[in-house]
Amino acid sequence: MKRKRVVILGATGSIGESALKVARDIPERMEIVGLAANRNAEKLAEAANKVRPESVCLVDETKIDILRKALDYEPRIFAGEEGLREIACLTNGEMVLVAIVGTGGLRPSLAAIEAGKDLAVASKEILVMAGEIVMREARENGVHVLPVDSEHNAIFQCLEGKVGQKQKHPTSNIQHPMSKAGGSGLGVRCSMFDVSDVRRIILTASGGPFRETHAKEFDDLTPEEALKHPTWNMGPKITIDSATLFNKGLEMIEAHWLFGVEMKRVEVIIHPQSIVHSMVEFADGSTLAQLSYSDMCFPIQYAVTWPYRVPNTLPPLDFSKLSKLEFFTPRYSDFPALNLARRAGEAGGTLPAVMNAANEVAVAAFLDRQVSFPSIWQIVEEVMNRHASVAHPDLDAILQADQWARAAAIGCVESLKR
Repeated sequence: MKRKRVVILGATGSIGESALKVARDIPERMEIVGLAANRNAEKLAEAANKVRPESVCLVDETKIDILRKALDYEPRIFAGEEGLREIACLTNGEMVLVAIVGTGGLRPSLAAIEAGKDLAVASKEILVMAGEIVMREARENGVHVLPVDSEHNAIFQCLEGKVGQKQKHPTSNIQHPMSKAGGSGLGVRCSMFDVSDVRRIILTASGGPFRETHAKEFDDLTPEEALKHPTWNMGPKITIDSATLFNKGLEMIEAHWLFGVEMKRVEVIIHPQSIVHSMVEFADGSTLAQLSYSDMCFPIQYAVTWPYRVPNTLPPLDFSKLSKLEFFTPRYSDFPALNLARRAGEAGGTLPAVMNAANEVAVAAFLDRQVSFPSIWQIVEEVMNRHASVAHPDLDAILQADQWARAAAIGCVESLKR
């Protein structure tokens, strides 16, 4: 296996930092040729000075001079939203790792696909908002879409080579059978699956910091309490999403598009230990699971090195030290995000984008202490109820729905302000 040349979008976030660790751990397998960040010029320069990619990008153009002064070498520098799309299409890049929180990764992801680059997707919003478009474009351009989320990477590993395998050769370009009927299908060209053999995809969730908190206490919960995730070290937005379970709701829709399964076959189970990262139940009643310690380096490495497995310095599981593995049914009535996400995923069209945008606004308002913790769900549901969904939207329709939902959600925040 030769070294994979990777561009990282979102290099200064938690996923970007983990990707840099992977590159240091397996330098013979991964070479970083581009790094991009939104506004943290100093941290981007620090990372670039260590790995010395040929190109860097800072979206915030007002901080380009800060970036230049902090760099101790002279890479090619891109700036702005256009620069983000340009660095995603670098001629010598083979894979783009998309780790941008929110909707900012959508256009550069589509640009990378059009340029023939494989995607490693950590930004679930890309597939939630525009899964139909992204997966269609990936198929038409013959590129891979590989999951980096630990749950979807786990599902991919469980499915790979186990279900309706059509072709073992890693360069096969067989169309996913679901795509012929308008479904999504897995975005890779190897081990295309006939997922009719899959009974359930089971996403595991830690349950967040409020797994055992009574619903009557929700009104008094603070951002500080919500940011204390019991397992993962993540950014504030995704940590709040884990507390509300919207993160898992987004992952349900993401799984629907990545693996070409109907929403009714995607389920969630609470697993506080976060050792089993997800499971697949097959038609014969057998279930496969992927297990590892909670470290994003595991799924990032497999996305980069797939279809090969490469030794590293990450700790293997010591089963003798695992005291217990617990599983619980989610409290659907107390955490409405799962049912809202199922509704959005089943409806399709622009409704998932609306749900995602309203949630981003609501989470920001909660972190700013403008609304209560339960208001996050209330705002999202209210905006979804008011939206007239557009079926099979193009990118412009999706972005228009996104902007409409943000404006509607801001209106809801104003009416609920404490």
